[in-house]
Amino acid sequence: MALRHAVLAALLDGEYSGYQLAKAFDIGVANFWHALPQQLYAELTKLEKDGLVAGRQVVQETRPNKRLFRVTAAGRAELENFAAAASKPSFIRDDLLVKVQTADRIGTASVIEQLEERASAADAKIELLGALLRQLRGDADEEEFLLNGERIGPYLTCLRGLAFEGEHRDWCRRIAAVLKKRLTIKSER
Repeated sequence: MALRHAVLAALLDGEYSGYQLAKAFDIGVANFWHALPQQLYAELTKLEKDGLVAGRQVVQETRPNKRLFRVTAAGRAELENFAAAASKPSFIRDDLLVKVQTADRIGTASVIEQLEERASAADAKIELLGALLRQLRGDADEEEFLLNGERIGPYLTCLRGLAFEGEHRDWCRRIAAVLKKRLTIKSER
């Protein structure tokens, strides 16, 4: 997947400025695609040049002018082609896993600390995603929303993000506990 598809998908919900798009990425899209604000601005420029998004200038009296972007018909067609294409298998690429793999040869104290930090960050993300899910479904319960909600794509990706963060948090806590126990056993010998 290219960043362009993630940007186009985010713009399906409406017209966004680059700043608003970056915020949308932070909250929802970041569950499955990470991008820095600078990358988003550069991608918006490319998408506009390619005719996949249209931008318009909004004059603001007390603030600098801003540009708002929306998906064009060509952008929707690009997303339809992307959705129809076969997906590649996903994979994990995480520097913390490399550190865990070396833990029994190099040392574990800093790895344990990083695992605990990662678990805490996952807890914060779980809380954020839970709030976002509640906001997206409004007064509807989850099953009702999933069957009758107007736009469930963002909800479904948040559900995946929630599952990922919960599993990641649990794995980090378990591995930190294992490494701590191993340190205790070694120190008792």
